[in-house]
Amino acid sequence: MRDEASEKFLTAKQLAELLQISEATVRRLARAGILPSLRITPRLVRFYLPEVFAALDSRQSERPRRRRGTDGQLSLVDLLEENSR
Repeated sequence: MRDEASEKFLTAKQLAELLQISEATVRRLARAGILPSLRITPRLVRFYLPEVFAALDSRQSERPRRRRGTDGQLSLVDLLEENSR
């Protein structure tokens, strides 16, 4: 039986589905240091969900807060905040 803590560690595919972005984008953001990740082996990477949310939230607070983009779309961080409520 899996405990709650282990379910917070996600694969790139699981995180991509949650964030509604491609798996390649998740991996690219991790390589760039934007998304914190845990490299278990050279090919095995996991993402700790609370740290991912914290990293995205801190990046958003570094910029002036815009609730909606110029095209009327919510930002990725805004979408994450709405889904976590």
